[in-house]
Amino acid sequence: MPDRERIAMAGQDGGPAPDVEIRGDFNASPGIFPARRSRGGVLRLSPLNQRRWRNFKRNRRAFWSLLIFGVIFTITLFAEFVANDKPILLKYRGELHMPIFTFYPETAFGGDFETEAIYRDPEVECLIVSGGLDICFDDPEGVLEDAQDGVVDGAPIEKGWTIWPLIPYSYDTTVDRPGAAPLPPNAQNWLGTDDTKRDVLARVLYGFRLSVMFTLIVTALCSVIGIFAGALQGYFGGRLDLIFQRIIEIWAATPQIYVIIILFAILPRSFWLLVAITVLFGWMALVGVVRAEFLRARNLEYVRAAKALGVSNLTIMFRHMLPNAMVATLTMLPFVITGTISLLAGLDFLGFGLPSSAPSLGELTLQAKQNLQAPWLAFTAFFAFAIMLSLLVFIFEGVRDAFDPRKTFE
Repeated sequence: MPDRERIAMAGQDGGPAPDVEIRGDFNASPGIFPARRSRGGVLRLSPLNQRRWRNFKRNRRAFWSLLIFGVIFTITLFAEFVANDKPILLKYRGELHMPIFTFYPETAFGGDFETEAIYRDPEVECLIVSGGLDICFDDPEGVLEDAQDGVVDGAPIEKGWTIWPLIPYSYDTTVDRPGAAPLPPNAQNWLGTDDTKRDVLARVLYGFRLSVMFTLIVTALCSVIGIFAGALQGYFGGRLDLIFQRIIEIWAATPQIYVIIILFAILPRSFWLLVAITVLFGWMALVGVVRAEFLRARNLEYVRAAKALGVSNLTIMFRHMLPNAMVATLTMLPFVITGTISLLAGLDFLGFGLPSSAPSLGELTLQAKQNLQAPWLAFTAFFAFAIMLSLLVFIFEGVRDAFDPRKTFE
């Protein structure tokens, strides 16, 4: 038998269907995205996946959406270096410190308190710059101005310095600005403040990262469970399929929001508890699609040929049948992703989502509703959701088209 044999399946409408690659070694471990290992030991894409990547890049909207989303998400991954109320790096008496990673009490810089140093406080800033001079407690502003040349009151000092993030506020930092909250945008707060005088831009950065991480984790877990359950139902059918369908019908009829309200009335709200509940109710999203694709494909020639050659059921299911079900499966992923983001935002809006201290875009939307006199809150929440959802939908539409051999791009 040749090392590779390509079998073209006939679709339901009689037209061409995706090429299915059947390898000579039917006992190889199953894999959806086969890769080759070069002589240097570096993995490289197989010709099939190279074609998919070329198709994805030809879809300009999807490719640029991926680039833009990658830049935004990378920035938010390092949000502590972009928006923080602690210096990234400081020098005190010749030693370097990184307060964003390490707790330093005020006494570490010559202060009086064992609590964490408030680095924006003029006295603490003066202690760092002057090397811990006691006169900082009397006239910190004057000492800071005098210490710029490395000399204070005629005596040389071991001058220190601090490097601050671009946005000197974290998501829970109260801004020191006069006036009643929420405060409009200015040079100090580019997107204004919310109703508790917290910087909106900092909360959007942290909230974007939280929403995307929540969505990716939930989508990955739901996809794994849903694909596996749908594959078992479609491939084996019969009584197993019947039992699974009845369980899904009963479980899908359970009101998710009531379960969340009951659980959060008993248990403290947390990120991972919300992930577990969402996965518990969301894994059924892909079951129907995968089940239908496996029911259609299980009697095709390449499946019967693999069975006749003694290939194991798992290898047939996940190495040969699942790649042909990926187009239909990927078609559903944008809906799963947008639905997960909307669910998190809706729960936060209703007060049954993440803890109130967490940076949440849904909580920002609630503040916009409660403060109609502050339109910057509504515009910020709207554009944050619009940009996030649009980019993700465009990306996964491109992924779906890249997996579809019928789709070509000029």
